[in-house]
Amino acid sequence: GSHWLLVWMGLEINTLAIIPLMIRQQHPRAVEATMKYFITQATASTLLLFASVMNAWTSGEWSLIEMINPTSATLATTALALKIGLAPLHFWLPEVLQGLDLTTGLILSTWQKLAPFAILLQLHPILDPNLLLSFGILSTMVGGWGGLNQTQLRKILAYSSIANLGWMITILHYAPNLTLLNLILYIFMTLTTFLLFKTFNSLKINSISSSATKSPLLSIITLMTLLSLGGLPPLSGFMPKWFILQELTKQGLFIPATIMALMALLSLFFYLRLCYATTLTMNPTPTNMISSWRTKFPNHTLILLISATIS
Repeated sequence: GSHWLLVWMGLEINTLAIIPLMIRQQHPRAVEATMKYFITQATASTLLLFASVMNAWTSGEWSLIEMINPTSATLATTALALKIGLAPLHFWLPEVLQGLDLTTGLILSTWQKLAPFAILLQLHPILDPNLLLSFGILSTMVGGWGGLNQTQLRKILAYSSIANLGWMITILHYAPNLTLLNLILYIFMTLTTFLLFKTFNSLKINSISSSATKSPLLSIITLMTLLSLGGLPPLSGFMPKWFILQELTKQGLFIPATIMALMALLSLFFYLRLCYATTLTMNPTPTNMISSWRTKFPNHTLILLISATIS
């Protein structure tokens, strides 16, 4: 949409639509996560509406790309950063994701990011590059440091999401096509990771150690996907990171590029921990069978293989 009111309504419908999915478990943690999500998203929406009204008041325009008031642009950027979970406004994301099941967590990590990014991509010429850079560097730092100490897979994926969003937002002003490329690849890699953990029925690091005996092929796919998510060459997750660092260097932003490259190493460390748990450790098995042939995998394995191939 090009009218601010329609954009705001779309975001609200998007938020309200996922709430029944989040609360369907009827578990105290799911209810708590839903409340946290709703309050955060409502705050972000209020800020966004305030920014658009302020802009309309000063310029007389409700059009999305006619945001000439710098205060409105800053407020809108902050509201969208809160909506997607960029640091330092990321506080809700790990807690909310931890309270949800893997399927709803997948929707929250991928689909729910599309609408705010669609707005950011339309607004990119008028946004403050320094503000975006600050959000981006902080997000890569928080995403790297935050994930180091975690044992819960959903929290690790939340911090991984924060770090990846940081890469996307940093380059938004200079090369929006790279933001889009990174977002598409991030969605495919996250989709694969969530589906793999759902297939293995794993929520903690120590519970994925039995995956190699259950299905050696899927554990190798897990290894490849996690390394791709960490940005290890020659996997596809490395490509957008390389392009982003190249573009930042072209723009003369050497220090941000160096910080982000170093923070990517921290993220890579906790992905390697997951890879080690998935492929190099084995649970003691009660039978003498090499693989648990009784394990029947659900029907989403085909989607999993397609998304794994893309990522």
